[in-house]
Amino acid sequence: MINNSPLNRTNEFAAKKIRRLISDERFELQEIKNKLPEILLLSSYPPRECGIATYTQDLIKALNNKFKDSFAIRICALASENEKHIYPEEVRHVLDTDDSNSYIKLAEDINMNAAIRMVMVQHEFGLFRNNELDFSRFLKILVKPVSLVFHTVLPRPDEFLKSNVQDLAHLAEAIVVMTHSSLDILVRDYDILEEKIMVIGHGTHLVEHTDKKILKRKYDLQGKKVLATFGLLSSGKSIETTLNALPEIIKQNPEVVFLIIGKTHPSVFKKEGENYRNRLIEQIETLGIQEQVKFINRFLTLSDLLEYLQMADVYLFTSKDPNQAVSGTFSYAISCGCPIISTPIPHACEVLKNGSGIIIDFENSGQLAIEVNRLLADDTLRSNISSNGLHKIAPNAWENSALTHALLFNKIIGKPISLHYRVPALNLNHIKKMTTSFGMIQFSIINHPDIDSGYTLDDNARALIAMCQHFELTRDEEDIKYIYTYFNFIKFCLRPNGYFLNYVDERKEFTEQNSQTNLADSNGRAIWALGYLISISELLPIDLVLKAESTLRVALENADKVYSTRAMAFIIKGVYYRNIKKHSVENVALIRQLADRMVQMFRHEAKESWLWFENYLTYANSILPEALLCAYMATGELIYKVIAKTSFDFLLAKIFTEKSIKVISNKGWLHVGEELIPEKLGGEQPIDVAYSILALSKFYEVFQENVYLKKMEIAFDWFLGNNHLNQIIYNPCTGGCFDGLEDTNVNLNQGAESTVSYLMARLTIAKYFSADQTQPPKFAINQKVHFLRPTNYFHINTL
Repeated sequence: MINNSPLNRTNEFAAKKIRRLISDERFELQEIKNKLPEILLLSSYPPRECGIATYTQDLIKALNNKFKDSFAIRICALASENEKHIYPEEVRHVLDTDDSNSYIKLAEDINMNAAIRMVMVQHEFGLFRNNELDFSRFLKILVKPVSLVFHTVLPRPDEFLKSNVQDLAHLAEAIVVMTHSSLDILVRDYDILEEKIMVIGHGTHLVEHTDKKILKRKYDLQGKKVLATFGLLSSGKSIETTLNALPEIIKQNPEVVFLIIGKTHPSVFKKEGENYRNRLIEQIETLGIQEQVKFINRFLTLSDLLEYLQMADVYLFTSKDPNQAVSGTFSYAISCGCPIISTPIPHACEVLKNGSGIIIDFENSGQLAIEVNRLLADDTLRSNISSNGLHKIAPNAWENSALTHALLFNKIIGKPISLHYRVPALNLNHIKKMTTSFGMIQFSIINHPDIDSGYTLDDNARALIAMCQHFELTRDEEDIKYIYTYFNFIKFCLRPNGYFLNYVDERKEFTEQNSQTNLADSNGRAIWALGYLISISELLPIDLVLKAESTLRVALENADKVYSTRAMAFIIKGVYYRNIKKHSVENVALIRQLADRMVQMFRHEAKESWLWFENYLTYANSILPEALLCAYMATGELIYKVIAKTSFDFLLAKIFTEKSIKVISNKGWLHVGEELIPEKLGGEQPIDVAYSILALSKFYEVFQENVYLKKMEIAFDWFLGNNHLNQIIYNPCTGGCFDGLEDTNVNLNQGAESTVSYLMARLTIAKYFSADQTQPPKFAINQKVHFLRPTNYFHINTL
């Protein structure tokens, strides 16, 4: 008889710790050069058809897409007498859950493999049916740290189940559940320590959110109101709840169609064939709703499945199991923007509150009919529920789940893994989607351009720079069309007096906002963009270059009248880039004039503890030292270089820690004499991170100090999840960038400013880092560079 007392569990866990120390020592002694630490995932796995198999495959794909040269994921597939498959080559081990010896052999193999640093088990009681004792013994034999992912957590357990779960929990280093209600049950009903439990929500796919009308035409459902449900079919889905509601729904919505998506669950099919599906067909015929119900009884690729879900006007989740802890199908539907009506499983009660969905009672067809009719009659309500659901589920995107799992690996292994983010491939889809024949639209609702927001010079100037960067890197001829579009918008905004206006509405008319806002920065950005275009003139059509030069000449007539700090900095950058290709005394003179003003501002404000141009840090801070560095590169004036480096290093000390960046929040600027408050989170804008990367690149180019290169990598990783929420800011699915990092959430709108800022940053780091490259290449410098010893404030004032 096994002793499961708390004292015995503690002794067993201590013994595992001792054995693990011995194993770790063996790992250190063995020659495992250039070998990544291995994480072994124990789970069902495709081609086996079950939700956990799909979950594990998606998780592994997300981890491999997110990180490179960090760790290696290995797979041990779960097999049984009834589930034997030929597995793909990534499966290194197979555990026959019906064979006691298989557990022992696997544990010994894992223990002897020094490269395996931990084991993560995707646990569902059905996977180890009648073999829980063997599974428990397997965990006791293992010396490697174990994380258990409980896909099912049953409330109010009997003593046998409680003891079994407690036994497993004590043998694990950490426990993962997918809902907070599961955590509460483990603490309340199983007496498991809360600090041992981590909640990682069920992963979801990022989706581009294609227009429903387009998808309905594709699937020959135009004019229909689509209800949908999906998943491996079994009686637990309670599809009959919806079928019984349909006659009442059809009375008010005769154009409705109900899609039942998914094959019969393989284990159900082995026991009873298609009995349940056939009963549903009989019920459909009895109710006379054959025209309104369609079975999609086949395997769907992920892309097809996501299209079916995006097409749905309402998603119905009618499970009758009150203890179903989580549902992957439910999560996928929310990520596709479906308004959801669900029975009160714990997952639904947690996610659908506060306007994110509708809860009905189990097997209550009357309630279901009422709520479906209410939703189908109210477009605004459906839209609001969809938006709320997307914001609620966003932290569970597979990209975020991969990062959370990687942090868990680090915590469990003890010796931290060095995480290297994979640089995403270039994706201009959202940039192009946001661009009309007139220019780039200002705002976006999620990833749908909001034409009512109009256009701005600011966004189109940045877009022109980014597209020139992209063309410079790729020579993609399609870029030329967009370069013309953004340039023509800039030219449209130039007034006869030589000044630019910034705000243009959807009717291509200038708005009142132009007379209510200081437009100096906008004018500076336009000059920066025109100068950058001219700097790559040898790559562009001659007529475009001539027009840009003509436009810039007019704009520069007023440049010497500008005194706004950032506007001067933008102008310096623009004239610097112009001067690369069209060197002139006039260019250098203007750069000197504006740079001297910035030097005077610095000397006026700077003190030993505050080495800056103003008595506060606000937005686009890195533009200022970068502009002075450009002034040095154009003139050779030493003071520009000294102040550029001094001020930039001061700024970096304020916004960087050893492993992360936190730019100045737009919720409150940092004034002289104040200290940054780490707890003051939120209000971080992609544009400030991007500008930091552009400046770091320029400083690395001149000074060749590796610290700038390292900080460039850290700053770019902010977009990929290295921030205080550990969530992505860049959306690799759409190619858009989320509008901001707040204290508790990410703003999911993907407007022009954030999306173009990310692209500028991504194209800037392309010189140094790529998706398939760990070490950055050497950067070629085309001019002689002078190096300085560290300079103090008093030295600056004597130069």
